[in-house]
Amino acid sequence: MSKKEENEKEIELENEEQTVDTADLAQDAEADVTENETETGDDVEVETEEKDPLQTLQNENAKLRDQLLRTIAEFENYKKRTLKEKTELILNGGEKTITAVLPVLDDFERALADTHTDDAEAIKEGMDLIFKKFVKTLEGLGLSKIETDDKDFDVDYHEAVAMVPGMGDDKKGKVIDCIQTGYMLNDKVIRHAKVAVGQ
Repeated sequence: MSKKEENEKEIELENEEQTVDTADLAQDAEADVTENETETGDDVEVETEEKDPLQTLQNENAKLRDQLLRTIAEFENYKKRTLKEKTELILNGGEKTITAVLPVLDDFERALADTHTDDAEAIKEGMDLIFKKFVKTLEGLGLSKIETDDKDFDVDYHEAVAMVPGMGDDKKGKVIDCIQTGYMLNDKVIRHAKVAVGQ
């Protein structure tokens, strides 16, 4: 064999080896791609089974909707209960006052039923006792009288219905006379005292 033929044979063998290597490489690459696709597909399926974002959001939405409906129902019940309590308070709010005043009413009934006496002094004394009991009952409920005797005129407590001139400088701006008594209920003025004020 000549040198030329040997060289040609070597080149052919190298070409065949390269062809085989290229074919093997292509086959290996195909196998890798197939493996990757299979693995990736499996991973996607596993993730889908573990955490589907749509399903998670739907579950969360259902939970929040349930909480909202429960909160609305509780609020509606609260409104109804409060309205009922307010109505009862308006209708029966004076129950404590009426219950406290009933003994005084009983005393008045007894006094009016006992008409066999002509003693004016005894009748006056009986009325005085009932009046004192009535005042004491009202004071127990938080009612107090606004004092006006020799007090400075105060618009928070007094209402001037008359100005009295010529009373002297020491009586200027002072309450001269109380025309109608004023009252406070637990430190709140419920009726201003009507007074005459020195000018």
